Parts: sequence; structure tokens; C-alpha cells
Amino acid sequence: MGTLGILHTARRCARIPVVAWVLAGVLLAISVIFWLAGHGLGVDSAVYRAGALAVLHGDPLYLPLTGEPPWAPPLPFAYPPVAALQFFPLVLVPAQLSWGVIAALSMLALGGVLRVTMPGQRGLTVAVTLLAVLALEPVWRTLALGQLNLVLMGLVVLDVLVLRGSRWSGVLVGLASAIKLTPLIFVLHLALTGRRADALRAMGTFVAVNTFAELVLPGDTALFWGTALIDGNDATTNSWIGNQSLNGIVQRLAGEGLATLVAVGVLAAACLAVSGVVVRRLHGRGEHLGALLVTAFCGLLVSPVSWTHHWVWMVPLVAFLVPRALRGAAWARVSLAAIAVVGTGWEFFVVRSGAHVELQWSVLEALPGNAYVLAVLCLAAFVLLRMRRSGMMAT
Repeated sequence: MGTLGILHTARRCARIPVVAWVLAGVLLAISVIFWLAGHGLGVDSAVYRAGALAVLHGDPLYLPLTGEPPWAPPLPFAYPPVAALQFFPLVLVPAQLSWGVIAALSMLALGGVLRVTMPGQRGLTVAVTLLAVLALEPVWRTLALGQLNLVLMGLVVLDVLVLRGSRWSGVLVGLASAIKLTPLIFVLHLALTGRRADALRAMGTFVAVNTFAELVLPGDTALFWGTALIDGNDATTNSWIGNQSLNGIVQRLAGEGLATLVAVGVLAAACLAVSGVVVRRLHGRGEHLGALLVTAFCGLLVSPVSWTHHWVWMVPLVAFLVPRALRGAAWARVSLAAIAVVGTGWEFFVVRSGAHVELQWSVLEALPGNAYVLAVLCLAAFVLLRMRRSGMMAT
């Protein structure tokens, strides 16, 4: 991709819906109001900022943080050390305003993702879709917590779908993976879809920034890769309802222990193998968004911990379905209705949760309590059936 191609890409990404800019401004204004009133705002954004402050003050990153505001719960920093370095700009503003900055960027990323994944759709359709997806629990929870999920998703979508063919393709996936490790699965996606140079560039970027962090923060780097990576989110015994992954559902159904971890490993390997075949088939037919969505949801399933707010990939799924529903596809309309029912997150408020009570769920509690995982497994079965009937799964 030459200079003209890069300019075209920039113009395409700059066409973020006006409503996204308006809402971003509203979120910034809200953060200012909360700051002036002295009220807390943004639990996870406060952790990001506290991590950057710990590095700035020379404090240990993976011990209790001292820079969290008094209104924030004492949460640990669960990200690689390089992420703390990238959060440095947040220390320039109060904690509430750091939430506002992240929330505004998230809103713009949301608009950008919809613009990229709904090509050819009218601006009104994209704007209405944006307003509609705000009702999805992963979206509103990400915004409320001050999480980075929408921003990271935007980086991946831009890299995989827009920068294809550019000498910079892969860099954004590598940077996203350096902040949270879960986007590493998109390195595999690049390799599976024949973009080996991009995959190497993504992995090279990831290694380079982490090597830099090791030089700057050797102690924190050793501690993160040694113990904090596993201990940060209690990955081996996390049966809490908020963990919507294969690991979470198997632990809730079968209990915690070594046998459960082995079963999860087998299921994760099977998920990766099947998803890899589907991704290659879809990519071969030019269905690049569909292939990306398969990788994204596979990543959510196989990750040891996938919090409900990680499931922001429902957004490009909605973007994939809306044009087809508008053209009259019954299956797309049914899928959108299912997302509307499951994706708003009501089910997580009507079942018992916390203190490992999930291990004692009845069937009536297990169904809504595992809604995200069960829904995507049903969707996967539907996709495989359609591909089999169309001959796409034939060897």
C-alpha cells in the first residue's frame, strides 16, 4: 500500500458517524462534572492510571497499588508492564477525566468499527446501529468501567480489514496484544489467512515493546510473566458468572480441579482446530469480516478468563447481520433478535453469583448464567451446518 492507499485508508476511517463524536463529547462532559463534584467514576480506568503512577513513582506494579483514588476498590494491575508505560498520559489528568478520555476514545472506536464493518450502508443506518448496540451489556459495561475493549477491538478491525496490504499491517495487532494478551489470537488469524508477513510484523511488534518494558522494568516484567499473569485474574479457579469462557462454563458445570483444566484444554484445542478450518474457508470466499468474527469468538471461548465486557465483538457481529436482515434474510433477523435477548445482560442479574455459588447452580440458573457461551456455541453450530450444506466444509 503506497501513500495514496494510506490516505484513502485515513479518509475511510475518518468517516466516523457524527453521533459518535457527539456522544464522545457528552462522555467527556460527564467526566468533568463528576470530577468537579468529587464523585468517583471509572473503576478500571482508575487501575490503568494507578499502574502508570506506580511506575512513575518507582513502586512495584504487582503489589497493592497506592495510586488508586479513595473511591475505587483495591483492584490489582493485571496487565503486562508495557501497558503501564502506555497508560502514562492518563496521569496528566484526574482519575475521573482519565475515564472520560478512555470513554470518548471508546465511543469513537465504536463508530469507526461500525463504519468499517458496514460498508455501503447509509449514514443513518450506521448511526441507528450505533445507538442500538449501546444497549449491549459488553458495550455499556466497557464504557461504565472505563475499559479498553472497544479501543482494542478498533485497532484489530483497522489492522485486519483496512490495512491489509500495507507495510504497517500487523503493527496495531501487536500493540493491542501488548496491552492485553488476548488479541494475540489475531496473530494466528493473520497467519491462517495467508498474511504471514503481517503475522510476523505483529509478533515482532509485541516482542519489541515487551523487550523495551523488560529493559525499563525488569523486576515487574519477571514478576508478571512468572506469577502475576495467572494470579491476576485467578484463571485456574474462576467459576464466577462474569467469566464467560469455556474455562468458566466447564468449571461451573463440573467443578474446579485438575480434571476440569484438562477437559478445558481439550475443548480449547478442538475449538481452535475447527475455527481454523472455518476461518480459512471463509477467507477463501472473500468473507473477511466473517472470518475475523470466527477468530474473535474463538478467542473469547478459549481464553481462560473472558469477562462479559470482553464480548464487545457482538458489535461487528451486529454490523455483519444488519445489512442481511435489511435484505430480508430470515436467519439474520432471528440472529439479531437473539442478540437483543441475550446481549443486554439481564440474565446476569437474575441468578445467584459470587463466592463460588455458581458451582451449586440448578439447570434453570445454568442456562441464563452461561448465556454468552451457550449462545455462541449455538451460533457456531448454525454456521457449520450452513457451510456443510453449501459444500464449504467438504475436503
